[in-house]
Amino acid sequence: MRVLLISANTERMNILPLPLGLNCVAVAARKAGHDVRLLDLMAEKDGKLAISEAIESFHPEVIGVSVRNIDNQSMDPAIFLLDQVKKVINDCRTLSSVPIILGGAGYSIFPESALEYLKADMGIQGEGEVAFPVLLDRMQRGVDLFGIPGLYLRGLGLQGERQYAKVLDELPLPDEKMWSITNPDTDDFGIPIQTRRGCPMDCSYCSTADIEGRSIRKRNPEFVIQNLVRHRDAGYKRFYFVDNTFNIPLSYAKDLCRKIIDGKLEISWRCIFYPGKIDAELVNLLAMAGCKEVSLGFESGCEHILRRMNKKFNLASIRRTAEMLRAGGIKQLGFLLLGGPGETKESVEQSLIFADSLHLDAMKITIGIRIYPHTALSKIAVTEGLISQEDDLLSPRFYIVRKLDGWLHETVRRWMENRPNWMT
Repeated sequence: MRVLLISANTERMNILPLPLGLNCVAVAARKAGHDVRLLDLMAEKDGKLAISEAIESFHPEVIGVSVRNIDNQSMDPAIFLLDQVKKVINDCRTLSSVPIILGGAGYSIFPESALEYLKADMGIQGEGEVAFPVLLDRMQRGVDLFGIPGLYLRGLGLQGERQYAKVLDELPLPDEKMWSITNPDTDDFGIPIQTRRGCPMDCSYCSTADIEGRSIRKRNPEFVIQNLVRHRDAGYKRFYFVDNTFNIPLSYAKDLCRKIIDGKLEISWRCIFYPGKIDAELVNLLAMAGCKEVSLGFESGCEHILRRMNKKFNLASIRRTAEMLRAGGIKQLGFLLLGGPGETKESVEQSLIFADSLHLDAMKITIGIRIYPHTALSKIAVTEGLISQEDDLLSPRFYIVRKLDGWLHETVRRWMENRPNWMT
């Protein structure tokens, strides 16, 4: 079948995002014998024109649309990004009557409500590399779609229980030739690399479990190195490890760094750290392997709030992590989430003072916490009457201690006045 895959995202956020998941799905569909074209709207000046040209020249039999983000995860202001995706789908509908299938991280959090809102025909929750080729095969043969893992049909619901690939190495790696990049040698760019899926940490507000599951599944480091080498040979030297917790398990992170060093790849990269899971050996390996920056999501500088968020670290472990990374010459971008359950003026001040004392290279502050389904935060919000039990949360809803709202915004603004490396 002729398959057109569209990455609908045009939001940059903190770094130029490339459609890693959609690239892998494209490779999986191609390996199954289908003719696949990938269109990344981030790289297009006129998305509607690009869609029109792709459909008119390619004549797809199926169109897949990837939903990366539902909203910008910010209260100031909250931007609902599905309207942009709906426009993409409407543009496709005006030019083609073929089935439109949704997927992506954002879609996987809201499989039924997003499908209904966007008026697509069906969607796949979870790992599309597995389910999408099966779906294409069934559609091509004209047989029943019931039983396909994670498949939702609009108006008919879930067709098959969602499944996670037990062996990550059985899933395809991205094709370096499919990226739509005009200038890869910029500071806000990095080829996305995923070595692990799943997170067991169960933070109170986090949606990762709905996207990737709670069990960590790892790729063989040799396959990761092969992926890096192919991209390096294609001219890419900057990478971004998008694993939610690069340093968990610690032994795996060290092994991966050693293989990068042994391979003499001469690349630079950034990653995401879970505070506390670090030692001197890892820091040394990170620096030798080309790690230039770590995103340090400690979220609060108050012990009480860390416990409310179900964090498995304390302030001492955050400080130790920051000091060790700084000693290793690795830049750090810190994150604070302010206004959540249990927050007070005192805890906010503690967090700001603590974050300032770490002397990080940059600090991102978020006021209010996006409420996602199936999280401890959503249950708290229901109990406190902030949302109803029936709210599907597709439209962005945020938790913030009501009496802190105005004060919190003003306090953060005042703190940022003389700290140019702090941002919201």
